Amino acid sequence: MIPKLTKYDPVFRNELIFAGDAKNITLDTTLINLFMLMRNNGSRIKLKLRHTHTIDSLKKYLESLEKQGHIEGYKDNEEAGEDWLRSNLINMVNRGNLQKENISSLRPMHLESYRIRNVKYARDYNSSDQVYLMLSKQPNVLQSLKDYLSIGWDESSKTIVSNSQLDVDTVGVLHLMRNISIEVLPADNINRIKPLLERQADLFCDDIKRLLVYKNIIPRNIFIEYLQTLIGFHLSLYFQKLIVFLPRMIKAGKKELEDDWSIVVDVTDNLDSRISSVACADMLGTLNSQLDYFKSTMQINAVMTLPQFSMKKPDDLDQVLSVLANRDATFEAYFMAKFSDLIGRFTEQEDKEQLGDFVQYEKSFFDKYVLCLTKVRGAYQFKHTSSFLDKISMKNTETAFIADGRSRKHPRRAVLGSGLLETLVQLLVLEIEGNKFVSKPLSIDELIDKLRDRYGIIINGLDEARFANTDVQTHLAFKENVEAFKNKLRQIGFYTDLSDANILQKIRPRYKI
Repeated sequence: MIPKLTKYDPVFRNELIFAGDAKNITLDTTLINLFMLMRNNGSRIKLKLRHTHTIDSLKKYLESLEKQGHIEGYKDNEEAGEDWLRSNLINMVNRGNLQKENISSLRPMHLESYRIRNVKYARDYNSSDQVYLMLSKQPNVLQSLKDYLSIGWDESSKTIVSNSQLDVDTVGVLHLMRNISIEVLPADNINRIKPLLERQADLFCDDIKRLLVYKNIIPRNIFIEYLQTLIGFHLSLYFQKLIVFLPRMIKAGKKELEDDWSIVVDVTDNLDSRISSVACADMLGTLNSQLDYFKSTMQINAVMTLPQFSMKKPDDLDQVLSVLANRDATFEAYFMAKFSDLIGRFTEQEDKEQLGDFVQYEKSFFDKYVLCLTKVRGAYQFKHTSSFLDKISMKNTETAFIADGRSRKHPRRAVLGSGLLETLVQLLVLEIEGNKFVSKPLSIDELIDKLRDRYGIIINGLDEARFANTDVQTHLAFKENVEAFKNKLRQIGFYTDLSDANILQKIRPRYKI
């Protein structure tokens, strides 16, 4: 029997490891809550609104706007106005189910979109905190993104400012919230800590910096789509690497490790392709590391209950990892008391014996205590972690980084959806010259190498050390994958065969920078 834990035992979520909870989220709500954090300098604020936003209440806002002369024609076209609201301006839960559908928020078209939201349906379970921490690694990038997303709204005068970059949907979002009287109540402020995987956060910031190069070139709605795709992609990369690296950090006793993570990506869009088995095996390796990740998290959380950390919580994991690597006599004595407390929660001798049998193979009281924590907390986490990874990886969508066939025959594998590939190519055709970015053509091989070096994405693994002695079938699989990659680039308009000569087979930038 496993004991019930109390509020004095550590919980699973630890922002020093990963700020978000593994829950069934949507990237729209992550983006909305990120905008709130960006606007309020890292604070999660509360809006003092007693009512729930509904379609009817938003229609009344439009009626009021027409009476004030801000818009015209709504009264004569109410049905079209409602269709516009539903399809272009708001996010909904249970959309189409007239009994259950509810508004979650405005669409994340502008930094002020968070002002109209029903908190109950717009929870992101702190996933936006993780994105904000990653962006905060480079404050200049965070500020540049904030400036772009704020275009069209003057915060000091609370008025809409005319701007040619704003599309009709963004203007609609601004009009909807302009007459809503709100009182901002202070709430929690996320801790200003560095992300655990600092190099990964720097890579995310660099991608956002590259995306901002296009801010005056591509339509705003396309920019927001690219931004949302990048956020999901980098959250997925970060989380997958975390699952693999956290147990290694504990063994090494330090945060800084060689980033040797990579994953084979199936770009064929065929669940039964030759490369599918290789890609599925790679993803399975990550998923199978979850238990070690859960145990490592609980080890860190348990150490952070030590008296030396009770008065001042650490700002990063360096000190915690050092204590874990150099355990002294007081360390073991402390966790002997913690484990004894767990046993003391049972009144029946039989239950105590069962608990003793459960942890009998653990050598120290610390390990016994952590095993109990992992058993109780880990079961819940295991249930939700795969779902969380699916959501941030945009599974089975146009922007997917993960796909499956929803059956045991076709398990999860890493993929590159057309929308995700388009977003990444737009960034990778940019190179720094001096102090600015310029766009340059790339060969297929150069693009494949950039994806491998930058993100760990393997399209052609024949040059990888781990595939050095593979069989003919694996060689054919990678060859098929490369051809499928070319076809996908043709489909999204980046690649045209002008000649059989490799030197002329180039990915052409869509915009000249």
